[in-house]
Amino acid sequence: METRKKAALILQNGRRMEGWSFGYDGPCGGEVVFSTAMVGYPESLTDPSYAGQILCVTYPLIGNYGIPPMEADADGICRTFESERIHVRGLIISDYSEKYSHWDAVRSLGDWLQEQRIPGICGIDTRALTQLLREEGAMLGKIVPEGGDERFDVADPNLENLVAQVSCREIIRYGHGAKKVVLVDCGVKHQILRCLVSRGIELVRVPWDYDFNQLDWDGLFISNGPGNPALCGVTVAHIRQALAGERPVCGICMGNQLLGTAAGATTYKLKYGHRSHNQPVRRVGTDQCFITSQNHGFALDDSRLPAGWEPYFVNMNDGTNEGIRHTSKPFFSAQFHPEASSGPVDTEFFFDDFISRL
Repeated sequence: METRKKAALILQNGRRMEGWSFGYDGPCGGEVVFSTAMVGYPESLTDPSYAGQILCVTYPLIGNYGIPPMEADADGICRTFESERIHVRGLIISDYSEKYSHWDAVRSLGDWLQEQRIPGICGIDTRALTQLLREEGAMLGKIVPEGGDERFDVADPNLENLVAQVSCREIIRYGHGAKKVVLVDCGVKHQILRCLVSRGIELVRVPWDYDFNQLDWDGLFISNGPGNPALCGVTVAHIRQALAGERPVCGICMGNQLLGTAAGATTYKLKYGHRSHNQPVRRVGTDQCFITSQNHGFALDDSRLPAGWEPYFVNMNDGTNEGIRHTSKPFFSAQFHPEASSGPVDTEFFFDDFISRL
């Protein structure tokens, strides 16, 4: 650690926290958020839903099992990552493990961050930072290496259309099967692609603003994604047109918010969001509870759902919406991540429910 360069985390509220630079030795700015997940940093860092954000990982030791190789399967889907690159703007941790040990690791976390030009800062009291974010809410911040410009000039990423930045640019096809599913890519995690393709369907991945209603499909799937759902009006309009029909429509995370907006509800920003592997969720009207993986900063106001729609799941910590469904048509969604990479797989049946309706 003595050979490392000092760095500072500068927060919107004026707080300054000193640590040590690792990874890419450069500045970055974004929305500072925290995750309480204990494992899965390769998956989290490549999750497009973290676009625009500086991630604080609360688990104290990070980097100890290194980074696996970037490999794709026969369908071109990443085997061990959630996309082809890192999407966080920066990483904040307490203790960085320079020496890693894992049968599948090929390099260190620091080398990977360096390669992809992502700044990291270690030696930060992540418990204190997390308490601050819980009390004051997620806020803008920047990581600055020693000698860098500490003037606060961070633009709010929630004012940018982050979905447009991370979505695919053209149609991509995966798998083969008698049924065809169109997936609206708002920043899809590759585990969602894996879960759908493994169930024997043809999957057609389209850009976030593509008018999928002109295609022939048996089911529509709306993916997760980053940022403010209110900036995806084009997608909502296309979904609303699909809801006039009878074909199955399903959404995850951002997909839940966009489906709800298309139905007539509204969304709002959470104080500090849900980013963890242990969010308790209950299926509304039952005593069935599930432990879920989540990563979102906005939520759907289900009190504004019109007639014919109802809450499907509810968060047992704060009572926020975790999914909706139509009372007669095959439309439903989840705010949590049933594919859970990384995280618990308690709710992977969600994909079976969707496929069974095609």
